[in-house]
Amino acid sequence: MKKKQRKKYQFYRIEWQDIFGDAGHRDFEQLSNMKPATKITYAFLFKKDSKTIHTFGTYDAKDEEFSDCNVFPRGVIKSMTRIKL
Repeated sequence: MKKKQRKKYQFYRIEWQDIFGDAGHRDFEQLSNMKPATKITYAFLFKKDSKTIHTFGTYDAKDEEFSDCNVFPRGVIKSMTRIKL
């Protein structure tokens, strides 16, 4: 019986935008100048489609088991850069 070949996952630097919130008091100018936070995530790409990007940070080399998983809406992604390992 032929052994199942494991998929090779590509590693990426993903720059994305997250909400920025503050429960404190802000005046008009302070609120006007608030901007979304820019975040950087380094992760393996699991899959992507027209609406989402699925990533993980750790996986078992023998079993199909993943951890540190995220699903990003495509609209928050600013850039994705493949990193050759």
